[in-house]
Parts: sequence; structure tokens; C-alpha cells
Amino acid sequence: MKPLISTADVFLVNVRNELKPSLKPNTDLSGYSQCIPGTAPPAGTTAAPPSTTATAVPPQSTLVVTNNLPTVTITPPPSTTGGSAGSGPGTTLQSGYYWIRAVAAPNFHKYLQTKPVYTTGLAILESYTTAGQFQVVDGQLVELVSGGLLYAVVSAQTDSSVTKLALTFSTSKNTYGTFAWSGDALTWTVSGITRPNNAAWLVCANQQLFINLGSYGYMTPEGCSDQTVSLLERTQVETDANIFLDSLLQR
Repeated sequence: MKPLISTADVFLVNVRNELKPSLKPNTDLSGYSQCIPGTAPPAGTTAAPPSTTATAVPPQSTLVVTNNLPTVTITPPPSTTGGSAGSGPGTTLQSGYYWIRAVAAPNFHKYLQTKPVYTTGLAILESYTTAGQFQVVDGQLVELVSGGLLYAVVSAQTDSSVTKLALTFSTSKNTYGTFAWSGDALTWTVSGITRPNNAAWLVCANQQLFINLGSYGYMTPEGCSDQTVSLLERTQVETDANIFLDSLLQR
């Protein structure tokens, strides 16, 4: 008797049709068979082991025929989170350097650091556990890392419509503007730009830190929050108890 078409038959045909352009030449999928009454091996005999065949399919997916039934597994793309972290002085403050942290919500107790940590990359405000150690030297904001210094580099304003400037860290010195302390606040100035507040910063997507060329708390760019950042001279960067006590004082 001619066997009826089963769900497995339909599934196999669909898989073949969908993946046909990417199959290797001469790929053998003939090992598939459906169970038909009366075709089981006689008692006392051992059935042949099920076949397992793999073949090429579109990128980021794999076709595997196991127990005579095809399955497709999707493989996630590789991570693109950036370079590797470097090494630095850790959570004990070194002589002549400071922690730099935010002093206003929603980034209260977030600390200046690089992403990836201790190496060239974006300037961000994040956890105290990976805080960098900084100083202003001859107008340069520098971070102490193993083997030397990193320099905060400001992206130049390309036209007057630009209201925030990105900050990154590099092995080369900054050539645009000057960093300085004003009391305990970190400031930045440059010839040709008059800022309403030289200590105004912005924290935007992914905690990235920008220089705010506009007024603090006025016409804040979408997705950003106004911020000031201040130095902190304390041997140990932070503890959970300190954060809790300071949060009570902020109320």
C-alpha cells in the first residue's frame, strides 16, 4: 500500500525548498525515511544506527539531519563590545590623583572611567568598582593607567548647531581646549566658544560623557541628563555604606 504523506514529509520538502540555494553540491538527504507499519526489523536483529549529516546553510545558521529529521539551529553573531580592558591602579587612590564623580541624580555616585576600562575609549560615568584616577596637568585631563597616562580628548565643534562635544581617552594629548579645576569641579574652556557654565556636562546613552555647550538644565538634548562632576580625594573609592549614607544626605 502506498504510504500517506506525513507532516515530516511536508517539513522536509519545505526545508529543502528554503535552503536549496545554500546546500553544498551533491548533499545527500536521502537518508530520510518514515516509519511504515510492517517495516520494523525482524526480532533478534539490530537496526542500523540513525544517520547524522551536516551541510552548509545561510550564514549564522546550521542544518543538521539527526535521526533522519532535519533541524536548523541559529547561531548568534559574534560580540562587538569593543576592545579589551587594560590595567590600572585599582580601588586605592594613588598620590597626586583624584576620583571624579557625578554629584547629581540620576548619576549620583557614578564615577569617571574609560570604556573599555583602563584603556583608550569613550569617557563614561559608571560604577565605583571600575573608577579611574585622574589629575589635571598643564591643561590636560589625564588618567593613570599601568605603564603611563591616557589623555582626555575633546571632539571639536564643527558648527554652531553642535551643542555637546564627545570626550574620549587617547595616548595622544588633547589639542582642543583646556581642562581645569574650579574649586572641586572639573571645567573645560576653549578659545572661540563662550559657555554659560564651564562646569556643565551631559550624560547620554550608554552613560557616555559629553561637554555641554548649552546652559545647565535648559534645553537638555533628548536622551541626556545634565551633570556636574567633581574631584574626590579619598583613599578608598567607595563603599556601599558610603553610598547609602550620602543618599540620605541628598534627600
